Amino acid sequence: MERFDIAVIGAGIAGASAAWAMAERHRVVVLERESHPGYHSSGRSAALFTETYGNAAVRGLSVASRAFLASPPPGFTETPLLSPRGVMLIGTHGEEALLARAAAEGAALVPSVRAIDAAEVLRRVPALRRDWVAGGVAEPDAMDIDTHAMLTGFLRALRARGGQLRTDAEVIGLSRDGGDWRIALKDGQIAAGVVVAAGGAWCDTLGAMAGAAPIGLVPKRRSAFTFAAPAGTDTSGWPLLLAADESFYMKPDAGALQRRHAAVGADFEGRAEQIAQRIGARHAGLEPAAVVERRQKVDGCRVVQAGGRAVRIDRQAPGRGDGGDAHRLG
Repeated sequence: MERFDIAVIGAGIAGASAAWAMAERHRVVVLERESHPGYHSSGRSAALFTETYGNAAVRGLSVASRAFLASPPPGFTETPLLSPRGVMLIGTHGEEALLARAAAEGAALVPSVRAIDAAEVLRRVPALRRDWVAGGVAEPDAMDIDTHAMLTGFLRALRARGGQLRTDAEVIGLSRDGGDWRIALKDGQIAAGVVVAAGGAWCDTLGAMAGAAPIGLVPKRRSAFTFAAPAGTDTSGWPLLLAADESFYMKPDAGALQRRHAAVGADFEGRAEQIAQRIGARHAGLEPAAVVERRQKVDGCRVVQAGGRAVRIDRQAPGRGDGGDAHRLG
């Protein structure tokens, strides 16, 4: 039976980056259930680098990561990982306190963050509804992040350090064997001194296999739709828009706009136009009369945890947090 120092379960950003770091001194294998890495959250995210989003732990990690992402090691990627985008938090009447708190907390981390009035919000994104917008918070140094290039870079660098990636390698059992973990796969077994669970929404499932107590991770389906911007509007320079209550965000996407909404749920199929009308009526989106010319269902998994540790936000969950999806077993 082949043995590794460390087995990382999950080949998303968390698993790939952790494996790359550990492979400098250890023999590491990454086990991915799907046929290619980054299939779930890592491949279906907002693809945004922001230092002000999430809980304190995630914000700290984001601030500490900027230097690496802005200037990765030689040979890590052939294209820049970051490109200008900016974020604009927007709020409606009655949410002024949320905006003020976000501006103060953001500026403490990133000096360029500042509060802006409704006129400035509408100047930057004129398609927003004037009667809805009460103000905003601008984070000009937030960046688009090329998640594919980042994931590919970590996996390439992992292999350069002698690490392995195995796809179609679903873990079906974890058990102790002396000082090692015995990892059962559908096509055999391997052994490892340490197992790192980086399976995102499925980390509790992996933990249960190893006899660990659950920490409250719950997979959630999420949906998105893309739609045409108003005729003649160039959206390429628009920032990502994030609602002050985090109920939705909207981002330019290949000449159109992509929107994700916390209240859409799993029954999104066939209701894109209806939802677009409703969102336009309720929130600071495009006018309700805007026609949804192109729509696409995008399924993925959000990770939520009742205990409020650093996992992805889902406002329907009992607790909240954001970010990392890996923890160590053994």
